[in-house]
Amino acid sequence: MDGEYHELVNVVEIADATALTIPRARQIHDVIARQRDFTIVQLLKCSKDETPRLECLVVDVECDGVPPKNTVGIQYRERLALCILDDPKLLVEVLALRKDFPVLMHQNQGVPGTAASLCLYFEHVSAVMRTWTPQNFLRRIQWWLEKSARCELHPADQPVEHLFFATQYELVLPWNLPALRNSAEYRFVIARGPERPNRSFTCFLEAVPKDAAVKIGTTAPIELVLPPIVHGFVERDPATLGQLADILSRRGIELLPTLRATLQARVSDSGVAASADDKSTVVLLHIPLCRVEGEEPVSMTHRAFVLLTSGLELGVATGALFIHDKKYFSAAGLMGVQPVTDWRAQPLLPMAVLHRNDAIAARKQSGIADEGPIGVLIGAGSLGSAMLNLWGRAGWGCWTVVDKDHIKPHNLSRHTAFSQHIGYPKASVVADLHAATMDGATEVTPLDADASDFSPGAVADALSGAKLVVDASTTLEYPRAVSAVDHFARHFSTFVTPTGNAAVLLAEDSQRLIRLRTLEAQYYRALIQEGWGSNHLAGNAGAFWSGASCRDISMVLPYSRIMGQASTLAEQIPVAAAQDGAMIRIWQRDPVRGAVEVHDVPVTTERHMQLGEFTLFIDTGVEQQLRDMRTKGFPNETGGVLLGYYDFNIGAVVVVAGLPPPPDSKSSQGSFERGIAGLAEAVAEASRRTAGIVGYIGEWHSHPPGCSASPSRDDLVQLAHLALGMADDGLPAVQLIVGENDLQILQGAVK
Repeated sequence: MDGEYHELVNVVEIADATALTIPRARQIHDVIARQRDFTIVQLLKCSKDETPRLECLVVDVECDGVPPKNTVGIQYRERLALCILDDPKLLVEVLALRKDFPVLMHQNQGVPGTAASLCLYFEHVSAVMRTWTPQNFLRRIQWWLEKSARCELHPADQPVEHLFFATQYELVLPWNLPALRNSAEYRFVIARGPERPNRSFTCFLEAVPKDAAVKIGTTAPIELVLPPIVHGFVERDPATLGQLADILSRRGIELLPTLRATLQARVSDSGVAASADDKSTVVLLHIPLCRVEGEEPVSMTHRAFVLLTSGLELGVATGALFIHDKKYFSAAGLMGVQPVTDWRAQPLLPMAVLHRNDAIAARKQSGIADEGPIGVLIGAGSLGSAMLNLWGRAGWGCWTVVDKDHIKPHNLSRHTAFSQHIGYPKASVVADLHAATMDGATEVTPLDADASDFSPGAVADALSGAKLVVDASTTLEYPRAVSAVDHFARHFSTFVTPTGNAAVLLAEDSQRLIRLRTLEAQYYRALIQEGWGSNHLAGNAGAFWSGASCRDISMVLPYSRIMGQASTLAEQIPVAAAQDGAMIRIWQRDPVRGAVEVHDVPVTTERHMQLGEFTLFIDTGVEQQLRDMRTKGFPNETGGVLLGYYDFNIGAVVVVAGLPPPPDSKSSQGSFERGIAGLAEAVAEASRRTAGIVGYIGEWHSHPPGCSASPSRDDLVQLAHLALGMADDGLPAVQLIVGENDLQILQGAVK
């Protein structure tokens, strides 16, 4: 071939296409013969033991899409070698034979001074071969040349300072490397991980205090800071330590003095014996990047290489150390030491440089733009720990976790915890597991405390200082109690139903005008009145004793259901948090088919009034339903049973709903007498649907058109009878009257 092209070695020419023996080579040749843009220049083969292992088709390819005089340096006509191995599972390698072919991003790392190897595909080999044909392979070559010539091939989020290469070796950098490098308190060491079956390994760059003792199993890296380069500058990696030294020398940096000084610092005056832990040496380059030559750097990239030889042996090869009585000593200050060059031939292997995740990287990988709130999670049980694990890995939010419980053996079937955590506080366990994941990039603050204790202290401070509190305690105590505290942050309450087949989210509005207390009541009303509520809170598969106490009863529930609902909630809570309005949303899952139905319950505002020692709460949704039934009964009065619940812990009575009049009720324009047909069943059904929480609390009735809700003498007599009836349960009775424009609520109790 002409002198302007690379000559391929260890190949011989084939006379014609009939001598091609590799099926893919023949297929590609036949397609090229019918192509206008490709021309066969030469056919080559590489033989071993008379069996062809590789065949090459040297072609000239023309690309109309390559801009003339493009800045990259790709020409309209390029000469390529298509190298086809006899293994059909391997890709065809494409070599650009022009000697001055530009060094571009999507090229495979090769030996300096040889033909450039084009990296045609982003996908894994198996994915490419699934749909590979000679025709689309040739089109891909033209696509690569045209896109590269237009500088359109490189995705914006890929590193752009080196060619692509496959390596068995990795170096993991700390998430906060810039801050550690700027600190005078730390020095860096390399910790090498275990060797994998294919002899590959991962190294970790760790920061240790400068005055700390040498950690067993660690070595010091060879660190160099290069002069700034322009973003996008590309050059081939060196294959030997000598080639690296030459590259650095061209940039004004001498490798050998730094290399010797680092290696000599590893030995003391008394010498050092060889160690089984000293198996390799890592060279780490810090390369500042600037947008335009001469400007200040805007970022830092890092390259790493590994020499598979011990630092002590490398020290001898560089003349930094010498051996005496099987120990290594520093050669610094010795006279008459002859220059050595053995070190230049040391093979240098590239390492994949990886970074531990910080919160920004975690969010980017998770597709999350919002950094999340300063939040408090109440409850680190099965649901809470699962959601926190998902948010923590995604970098969403900065969390304090409040839980007074500890891990017991049975918790391991449904908690984010392990056997070594038994006996430890749940809040501390999830915080430690988060730290193990994020390595300090983000932190979870644990509070081993009672979340319902609002006295001054860490819990109250956290609830006041947060932007969002997520209650996953699965208790009634906390959400009802916190609804009475005005200065705490916005609250969400979430739980999974006993069977695990549904998840519920109750979300306060951003101004906390609608609290969890009324959202709970409105959720119950939906359970009573909607078809989907029939078995929503139905019992689970069973229970088991988890301890000696009569209260140590746990439910039978597979972790898969917890994780399924936790995943939904972990996605939906950030969505709800980004909105200002209140929300009641239920996800109901069919355990047989896995289908999920979503139910949104309209949210209404809450009213409250004082009734003796109780505060009565009623939402406008209840009032509107009662008014609708009043209108439907015109011109007569109407009425029915009032459903709700008492909570003595917070001194509250909450109205949930009013039932319509039983069919045997008697009504006129001046009176109403409630019947009993089907009433007991309706009240029992409401109790069943709400897991026994909602029950009978009194009666409601309407006054005729044009009349106010002021109680009549008959109304007061009815209230007295109600009070006597409720006295058997030790509860006061509630009477609600709906008038033309007002609503009256009375309470009766036996003293």
